[in-house]
Amino acid sequence: MSTTLTKKRLRTSGITVIISLALVLFMLGALGLLVINANKLTVHFKENIGFQVFLKDTATAAQTDVLIQEISNANYAKSVTLISKQQAAEKLKADLGEDFILLLGSNPLLNSVEVKLNANYANADTLQIVEKALLQKAYVKEVVYQKDMINSLNKNTKAIAFFILIFSGALLVVAIALINNTIRLSIYSQRFLIRTMYLVGATRSFISKPFIFKGVRQGIIAGVIAGILLAGFLVLSTRFVPDLLELQDENVLVILFISIILIGVVISAFSALTSVLRYLKLKTSDLYF
Repeated sequence: MSTTLTKKRLRTSGITVIISLALVLFMLGALGLLVINANKLTVHFKENIGFQVFLKDTATAAQTDVLIQEISNANYAKSVTLISKQQAAEKLKADLGEDFILLLGSNPLLNSVEVKLNANYANADTLQIVEKALLQKAYVKEVVYQKDMINSLNKNTKAIAFFILIFSGALLVVAIALINNTIRLSIYSQRFLIRTMYLVGATRSFISKPFIFKGVRQGIIAGVIAGILLAGFLVLSTRFVPDLLELQDENVLVILFISIILIGVVISAFSALTSVLRYLKLKTSDLYF
């Protein structure tokens, strides 16, 4: 009866360890997703920032083509689009809901070139240099971009990245502590068995191996469970952010899921080893406390 009860308690303890470990790994994985997607969202927003180059009416088709080619070849440009004054007028009419050309008698808008930036160049310093160079061309009338929005985006991005870094470090420390304590408590019930094996001549490596292998097994199972929870969380998140799946990289997600399992295995095995060694170092009288 006693042996059956002991096995049942060990089995329950093992399940508790796996569930606790899976939840902690899920939290780490969710944070990993946040870090990955925060970076991708930042790049996405930056690459939707750009500027417009308004051309004078005297600009020829050849000059316009040369300008577009020059900007397209520049490192800062992700995409370049020519917007004719007719296209701009159609868009403005759609926005206003009325034909302003009939009221004015002519189209006052200018031909323009819309440029979307590569994320690494989405900063005010780069745009000031580009603006200065473009305004030197006689057929360029004006370069327009939202300086305040760019500065605000870069400032907030740095602040968020710093916060995520600090939070990630704190969560990792807490996760390791929680996993270590959970596994130590699960091994606590077997401390007398560990001590007995040591007293009859078993080596530390011989005693430790079963617990380390058990820790590895628990880490793998918990990692797989955490991966499944993470996949469900990602799918559920797309209901609130529909474009989220489009930003995902399958290779990065696979690496993240494998990393979760590896973290679970390493922490579980290491915690099991340190716990066993701790009980081996204790005096027999200390095992009762």
